[in-house]
Amino acid sequence: MKTRTIEFVAPRELEVREVQLPPLGPRQILLKTRGCALCTWEQRFYRGGSPDDYPFRGGHEVSAVVEDIGQDCTVDVSVGDLVAPALKTRCGSCYYCRRGLDNQCENDPAPRQAGQPWGPGGLSDYLIVEDYQVYRAGPGVDPDHLALAEPVACVVRSVTRPGLAPGDRVLVQGAGMMGQLHILLAKKMGFRVLVSEPVPERRDQALKSGAEVVLDPMDDHFREIVLDETQGYGLNGVFFTAGGGPAIAQALKVMAKGGWLCLYGSVHPSGEVGVDPNHIHYDELFVTGTFSHTRESYRQAVELISQGQVDVSPFITERVPFPKVDHGFERAISPDTYRVLMTFGQED
Repeated sequence: MKTRTIEFVAPRELEVREVQLPPLGPRQILLKTRGCALCTWEQRFYRGGSPDDYPFRGGHEVSAVVEDIGQDCTVDVSVGDLVAPALKTRCGSCYYCRRGLDNQCENDPAPRQAGQPWGPGGLSDYLIVEDYQVYRAGPGVDPDHLALAEPVACVVRSVTRPGLAPGDRVLVQGAGMMGQLHILLAKKMGFRVLVSEPVPERRDQALKSGAEVVLDPMDDHFREIVLDETQGYGLNGVFFTAGGGPAIAQALKVMAKGGWLCLYGSVHPSGEVGVDPNHIHYDELFVTGTFSHTRESYRQAVELISQGQVDVSPFITERVPFPKVDHGFERAISPDTYRVLMTFGQED
């Protein structure tokens, strides 16, 4: 069986390739893609990475329908089920998987080879996945919404990692796609949510998502406003999603004693942030990071979307039929979008 797939061959150079799928393994599942959102990770490859990054097959925020099932499949799915595949290896037996950090799994069954295509490959008509990677949605779920299960899963892990309690005051830095999801999930956790975002339109959306207070990080009175909103104590938690080193440094200056700083987002280009260790010592601050999702946070995300407890519809800015990915990525990198969704089976 053949499938069309998108290959990134160079910055801003995408090609539609027809490739032969291998035979279905006994514990594998064949999926027909319904939607694939264009994440900022793939956007970085589109804008331009190092020469060693290419050729690359992107697409990891996916919803799909089960097309065929291997004879020894261990998960409860049937042909025709709508599912969200978690396109990340989880061997279950390495050091990190056994410690509950399956997001840090050491065993990639298909290691990257120079000059050979690599990547999750979700920008394809069909894909083959391992059975453990498939999560079945509840009845009546919109496939477009389910495609955002992966980013929701990452944020579920982020907001549950710090030792925070309902009623705590938290700041979300950045009100892009992932910042907006942090607002939604932080409200579910019972936190009072402040948001720091320089773009007025995104501050407006943050209020619609449930933030009580929105701030411009460039405001000269930023610290005074935060202290005023937290009864002078500062923030119990900060979730960094964007803003680079200056945002991280700013967060450390407005935290309450015993507060948590969660570095959800990565920093590009990478760099150092000056930190006074005595500040962390005397105020007993916690600094942690979160990367990707675990099996459990992915399960929770699919349940939250299936039950309608998390509404991701405001963040699907535009739908583009596959394989018009050039237009899709040009829209995705535009600052006026949250997520652009490639749709399958709806070509003009």
